[in-house]
Amino acid sequence: MPRTGTATLPLHYGKAPKWLFSRMTALSREIIIAVVTEFGVTELLKRLSDPYWFQALGCLLGFDWHSSGLTTTVTGALKEGIKGMENELGIFMAGGKGLTSRRAPEHILSYTDKYSINPSPLIYASRMSAKVDNTALQDGYQLYHHAFIFTYKGNWAVIQQGMNLVNKTARRYHWLGEDVKDFVIEPHKAICCDTRQRTLNMVALESEDARKISVALSKEGPDRVIKEVKAICELPLPERHNVTVADIDTKRLYRIFTKTYERQPEDFERLLGIEGVGPKTIRALSLVSELIYGKPPSYRDPARFSFAHGGKDGTPFPVDRNTYDKTIEIVKNAIQSARIDNTDRIEAIKRLNKYFAAID
Repeated sequence: MPRTGTATLPLHYGKAPKWLFSRMTALSREIIIAVVTEFGVTELLKRLSDPYWFQALGCLLGFDWHSSGLTTTVTGALKEGIKGMENELGIFMAGGKGLTSRRAPEHILSYTDKYSINPSPLIYASRMSAKVDNTALQDGYQLYHHAFIFTYKGNWAVIQQGMNLVNKTARRYHWLGEDVKDFVIEPHKAICCDTRQRTLNMVALESEDARKISVALSKEGPDRVIKEVKAICELPLPERHNVTVADIDTKRLYRIFTKTYERQPEDFERLLGIEGVGPKTIRALSLVSELIYGKPPSYRDPARFSFAHGGKDGTPFPVDRNTYDKTIEIVKNAIQSARIDNTDRIEAIKRLNKYFAAID
């Protein structure tokens, strides 16, 4: 499955203090070196794409265990931690929070040009993963963070997050490119979430008929499609239906459907990839599919830790700076020892385990 999970978190504001972020950067650097040295870059991508492992990493680094800021701050620390070591480690990070998230393709190009890597599939994966979670999966969360991690060989992972200002929560989406066969069919493996809600889920397996009808309609002349949409406006919508037509601008839809008619997309993934095809276009097509053709999309929400150094807000206890600094030094020394040979590497890990057992 391409996406490995999501996590829903309380929406917090503010940022990590400099004294904490510098330590997070230092420790995350040593953790990345440890994982890459011991298991390779492919394993690092797998771990970053696991919402449970990523959450535990944030707790280990001392950030708020249940805060939305964990996502942006931890990925920021990881990106800062590997700065200048990308060539040695063979791993690169693009994108970030806010406007920086939209620069992911630009960041990808800067690395691929420098190291002669084919950028096309990476840029496509970056854009499509964001398009799926913002448009094909309409769960009420607007993306504002997108981190794209990739290797020399073209393997990749995505960590992105959206916010819901109504219920004041954030939801994190993890993707792993290794097993991607189709971006728009059941791309979830594990989802961490305290609450569920009705969601227009056009990437669910049971939305296959709705996807096919959406593609077929997108190839029709815009006059016919808009006629179908206007017909929906005159039909009574059942209470169970969480998608309405009140915010659909038929004039704008006409322009979009003119574009899809000219492009004649082969499938739903290509339809989704057309510039201008956004949430309202997909909602309109899903309504036509259900109310005119009797093929409803899925409304199933696809959503489904540990402490070492405390947390920024004092939960479960204030960050112990001395212990944090000692941990960084121990991990750093362990990695340096691990580079000697396999025997020393094993002993270094054992010493590290004994240390953590002693402070528990």
